Amino acid sequence: MTSDITLFVNPTAGRGRGAHAARPAARALRDAGFAVRTVLGHDAADALSRAREAVAEGTGALVAVGGDGLVSLALQAVAGTRTPLGVIAAGTGNDFARTLGLPVRDPGAAAGVTAEILKTTGGRTIDLGRINRGPAAAGAPAGGPTAPTAPGGRPLTRWYGTVLASGFDSRVNDRGNRMRVPAGRFTYDLAIIAELAGFRPVPYRLTLDDGHVVETDATLVAVGNGSSYGGGMRICADARTDDGLLDVTVVGDCDRTTLIKVFPLVYKGTHLDHPKVTTYRVRSLTLDAPGTTGYADGEPLGPLPLTVECVPAALRVLAPCPGLSTSARSPR
Repeated sequence: MTSDITLFVNPTAGRGRGAHAARPAARALRDAGFAVRTVLGHDAADALSRAREAVAEGTGALVAVGGDGLVSLALQAVAGTRTPLGVIAAGTGNDFARTLGLPVRDPGAAAGVTAEILKTTGGRTIDLGRINRGPAAAGAPAGGPTAPTAPGGRPLTRWYGTVLASGFDSRVNDRGNRMRVPAGRFTYDLAIIAELAGFRPVPYRLTLDDGHVVETDATLVAVGNGSSYGGGMRICADARTDDGLLDVTVVGDCDRTTLIKVFPLVYKGTHLDHPKVTTYRVRSLTLDAPGTTGYADGEPLGPLPLTVECVPAALRVLAPCPGLSTSARSPR
């Protein structure tokens, strides 16, 4: 593997933590013997174009420095390629890093783990979710610079690593993104309280990979490749990134009182035992509900319907194997 690697940086992640994290991360990687170059970009489209260019030129690794939003962008550049992805988690939620067992908000430690894995195992493969939109999506190629677009320029194909959210949780995301309060779990909790006042369950239609159709009124439907979103909310608590399957969590027709009782359980994953919660494990599904948007890795996807599939071993990540600790692990 080449010793040249690329830092993919969001300087505004975590209210400026991305810019601060890039310096110690680059220093630690250079001290480990790697040649490091940095990619920023004028906006998301420009940054993604530069990241794809680095991958096409054969960079030894793309190392994302920022939060889940930047990781989501990085996935579009490296999914389905041989280029491994490293993560220096410096955002607000950092759910992808948590899922992989990587240090959070400790750039020196995260860079140390990245360097160690680059020099030893070279990383491990994990599954990704792939989201398709529109009638042409079934035949769409797997991302990349030439991925087709829907009307308005939206990509027909998008990769994600953690959770696709829809319903109440996507509305919470919408509101949380508009709120000017301290970021992180506190923002999410405030947005939940605000949304509770007016939210009503909506009719969903789920078409599972065996052709079975589920029609139900639901508060939310989440489709997990990973287990958590929102900074540690374990909505798909049993999801694994290496089993070739997606975990679907359906929170049924809840009144406000029930929802208030169920939501705190999400932080421990114990909500899955509640009678209003149904789970499925699938390779793919189509998700539809009127007036409902989707979010994946915390990024907006636009309105349903969406078709989602699990693509096994779609990504190589610079992360420890499950069950193995790292000497540089930071508290979560």
